[in-house]
Amino acid sequence: MRLEGKVAIITGAANGIGFAAAETFAKEGATVALADYQADLGESKAQLLRDKGYNVNFYQVNVADRKSIDEMAKAVEEDFGTIDILVNNAGITRDGMLAKLTPADFQAVIDVNLTGVFHCTQAVLPIMLAKGKGKIISTSSVSGVNGNVGQTNYAAAKAGVIGMTKTWAKELGRKGINVNAVAPGFIETAMTAAVPDKVIGQMKMMVPLGKLGKPEDIANAYLFLASSEADYVNGVVLHVDGGIMM
Repeated sequence: MRLEGKVAIITGAANGIGFAAAETFAKEGATVALADYQADLGESKAQLLRDKGYNVNFYQVNVADRKSIDEMAKAVEEDFGTIDILVNNAGITRDGMLAKLTPADFQAVIDVNLTGVFHCTQAVLPIMLAKGKGKIISTSSVSGVNGNVGQTNYAAAKAGVIGMTKTWAKELGRKGINVNAVAPGFIETAMTAAVPDKVIGQMKMMVPLGKLGKPEDIANAYLFLASSEADYVNGVVLHVDGGIMM
């Protein structure tokens, strides 16, 4: 198994891409800290994985709150002895055209999608530095690379994730820590389920593969970057977008 003996924190893991990643990592032998803001849902999803025989604990966390993150990282280390992998997957959207986007909605997305990545990474860093090894994977987006109408806040945050990823890859590579990002394209999640069929059709037309991706597609990218197979991969933004960014 590709992650046997590893301890992984996955944020935003109660549903969608995050839960797919938690299950994928668990299947590959990892002990998974399923971290999410939604307590009831998160605990039920963790129990679902435990019922399958996987070693999973749920930790409620607000990635926009540094105290909450520090407490979560400390609890994971106390429960499992170490932290080998961090997947900064948690994210929100508060879409709106620039003229109507409120400062509150702008800041909320920055707080979770960008500042939260900083907080989580800094919280686990001492553990990884002490052991001289670790994998940090953050979720960007094609919106962070190419922009997207109505997503000033989201695109800014996801572009910032790319900048932090490359900076940390340069800072931490010699210390044994690989830092990479994944940039998903259009993925079938609860958010896209609410999109009108006509718009979904237009989205599919934009993708050379002619279809939306599945959460498992992103989870498999996380898995690769977390595994020893990616030990010489550092500072990369891995596009999992069906070719939309060609």
